[in-house]
Amino acid sequence: MTDYRCPTCGSQFDSRRGLGVHHSSIHGERLPNRECTNCGEQFHSEYEQKYCSDECRDAAVTYEGSNNPNYRGGKEKTDCELCGASFEYYPSEKEGLYCSDCVESKQWRERPPLEGNNNPQWKGGKLKLECAACNEIVRRYPSDVTGEVTVCDRECLSDWLSKAFTGDGHPNWKGGDTGNYGPGWNRVRREALERDGHECVICGATKVDIGRNPDVHHIVPVRVFAESEGCEKTDAHRLDNVVSLCLSCHRKADFGRLSKERLWRELGVESDNRPEPPAPVAPADGR
Repeated sequence: MTDYRCPTCGSQFDSRRGLGVHHSSIHGERLPNRECTNCGEQFHSEYEQKYCSDECRDAAVTYEGSNNPNYRGGKEKTDCELCGASFEYYPSEKEGLYCSDCVESKQWRERPPLEGNNNPQWKGGKLKLECAACNEIVRRYPSDVTGEVTVCDRECLSDWLSKAFTGDGHPNWKGGDTGNYGPGWNRVRREALERDGHECVICGATKVDIGRNPDVHHIVPVRVFAESEGCEKTDAHRLDNVVSLCLSCHRKADFGRLSKERLWRELGVESDNRPEPPAPVAPADGR
């Protein structure tokens, strides 16, 4: 008769099943059914298992060298292309070129040449252009040639604008001028510059950027007031009708590329407060 004796308390049973029920209910654990391949300790497992713990499995199984399923013959040796030191590397990673010290401390990546036509933004280099004011040859990248004319510097720009905007070159030319602006203009001009902080209200160019104070532009031209019935040209000299502009923005305003509505919005002038003189007086002969 087989002896089914409890290994914990020594009680004897007629069957292994009875011993197992006793051990689980009385001693709180199931009877061992396996033996650890590494340490020989008996343990219980519901499925086939060789080791009683992760520690025994790690101690018994190694993945080093040829035991690793990804083993490809081990490391290879080569010399560092920067310092010449010998080092090892895994061929499965990449071809060995630089030792670990050089990878961390030196510039080992070659930067591609970006000069001249090697640059992806290359557009043929600088262009040779003639200054519209002094006729000197200047060199500009194509991306910098954005205006209608090319000039050397701000001084030449001022000279060109002065000549281009003289007489019938001015977009508001009507065959003559209105004479001087009359009383009140200098005062309003000073007040406008102070109000606008001596900066262009459109692009923000400062007095330092421009090289002088910004221009003070009449949103509704003096000529319109001078030619309107019941108005004088001095009626144009109102703070809500003048705005500080740099040379470039002033030119855009004169050519209609900056609308009156935009300028009034920059000043915060509401539509019902904007100066709008009556229509100009028609000539007596109807022409």
